[in-house]
Amino acid sequence: MKKEFVWQTEQFDDIKILRYQVPAFETLSARERIFIYYLSRAALAGRDILWDQNNKYNLKVREALERIIRDYPGDRLVPEFQHFMIYAKKVFFANGVHHHYSMDKFRPGFSQTYFRSLLTAVNAPELYAETERIIFEPGYMAKRVVLDEGVDLIQASANNYYSGVTQAEVEQFYQVPEGTGGEAMESRGLNSTLIKENGRIVEDVWKVGGKYGDCLERIVFWLEQALPYACNEQQRKAMRLLTDYYKTGDLKLFDAYSIAWLQDTESSVDFINGFIEVYGDPLAYKASWESVVEIVDREAGERTRKLAENALWFEQHAPVDGRFKKSEVKGVTARVMQVAMLGGDCHPATPIGINLPNAEWIRERYGSKSVTLDNITYAYDQAASTSGVLDEFAGSEEEKKLVREFGSLGSSVHTDLHECLGHGSGKMLPGVTTEALRNYYSTIEEARADLFALYYIMDPKLVELGIIPAAEVGKAEYCSYIRNGLMVQLTRLKLGDKLEESHMRNRQTIAAWVYEHGKEDGVIERISREGKTYFVIRDFEALRGLFGQLLAEVQRIKSEGDYDGARCLIETYGVKVDDRLHREVLSRYEALGVAPYAGFINPEYKPVEKDGKIVDVEIVYPGDFLTQMMEYGEKCQKFTFDR
Repeated sequence: MKKEFVWQTEQFDDIKILRYQVPAFETLSARERIFIYYLSRAALAGRDILWDQNNKYNLKVREALERIIRDYPGDRLVPEFQHFMIYAKKVFFANGVHHHYSMDKFRPGFSQTYFRSLLTAVNAPELYAETERIIFEPGYMAKRVVLDEGVDLIQASANNYYSGVTQAEVEQFYQVPEGTGGEAMESRGLNSTLIKENGRIVEDVWKVGGKYGDCLERIVFWLEQALPYACNEQQRKAMRLLTDYYKTGDLKLFDAYSIAWLQDTESSVDFINGFIEVYGDPLAYKASWESVVEIVDREAGERTRKLAENALWFEQHAPVDGRFKKSEVKGVTARVMQVAMLGGDCHPATPIGINLPNAEWIRERYGSKSVTLDNITYAYDQAASTSGVLDEFAGSEEEKKLVREFGSLGSSVHTDLHECLGHGSGKMLPGVTTEALRNYYSTIEEARADLFALYYIMDPKLVELGIIPAAEVGKAEYCSYIRNGLMVQLTRLKLGDKLEESHMRNRQTIAAWVYEHGKEDGVIERISREGKTYFVIRDFEALRGLFGQLLAEVQRIKSEGDYDGARCLIETYGVKVDDRLHREVLSRYEALGVAPYAGFINPEYKPVEKDGKIVDVEIVYPGDFLTQMMEYGEKCQKFTFDR
């Protein structure tokens, strides 16, 4: 009898640990499975980079935690050691001492004296002096990313992208030179630490032979092992450009790689590997290292293929000023994928959709490629099916029925629209750069893509194209989005906190704006029943119109580089929290016993050898998060990964 797959393996603090399946792996040829094996090694080989990027003390803290977990000979059942273990798991999950979403530093539930005794017991007392302050002093490096107005965002943030420089110096260093027409036609600053050296500001470039050189050398090694198994010549071209970029640190090569990567639309196995997303930098210059290995889900990919083929129709019919619309849409590729391996800033917590490249000029000249990670969404849905969150926060039986029947599809189509079309839509006015929005850029860009998806998910065009069966799919997504944006996502905050993370700010900005602007017409009604608050949508078509109005404004803000407009919108609707409602939501959610955050244990790939040569690869689904974290740590420290 086949054993039932366990989706959730454990829960601690505000985190639940899930697993995901990769059914498409079994359908691949041996050659493709070997390709995935090597790519998965490259995806894991850069793990230390992210830890160091997040904070300069993280690797020392991790070393201390691993030594204790591996070697401590004392009683592991006492409460203090159990508190230590929870802290350690939180640090492993966040790739450092700061929460992966709120960016706040974790507070240990054990004493400094006890921690010193643990390190002494494992013959590593020297690690106490190196980690004491970052772990136990609450105000020291308290937040990994600070977005507050009125402070120096660089010096206030605890990330490790800058050293000895101020916000003003960073902005001046990366200012686009006059006469370039605005947006620089090459990436800048993504792969370096900006430092002050002998009074001069210089870039310490991340490359083989430079900073992070050991990790990058290992990544290059595994990519070169994978190269003979690439799906086609276009993919091989992209891989060679990527390894050359890692060897030299030359961002022109990264741009060339990005263009070659997005032009590979045929590979059955694809991957992302690089310094890519800039959410960890309050000024959005420096990119965290990440990797995803993925397999095309051809059957599910029909809906994204249809969206990509009709991209120009969506662009032309968007409710935005014609000045901000593209006259032609180039190179839009959208694929539904199954994740085979997550690494760096995509693990353990991961996105459910990705659209790249991020460079605006590449999008406008060459297009973009988006992926929806379907097996990740499926794993979330399976784990959440019995959580009780929908029953607790949905305002009516009709809403519950709607979401149960159409909510999963609505979420997937929203992601498709967001990634495939939303991020790739619109254009900047001549002379305007994305840097004009500074610390609000990430939030505005995510809001723009979300609004594009929300506006079109109720459009009859989707039914006409066969992407959704009926408008009820859009209605279900509207219910889920408003419920999450105004209430459920508040479970991720401590009482009294304000919203800091870009995606959370985006969601509340949208939900709060449409609620306020539709209040007079009763578009969304706030009701109280038995002391509990609910937001019930009364007019779906009117709500769609409000999403369209806000999309027009957000597109204008981005296209014109209107910093004051961005600041006013986000600070008015996306930052402050209603304390009374927050307290109520936390109480209701706590009663469910559900953790608000989730991340994943990766599969493992076991090579099958014959006569000393890998001839096939098998997949295994491990079930213990801490064991995987310890194994990853040991392999990174030894710089091997079975090299």
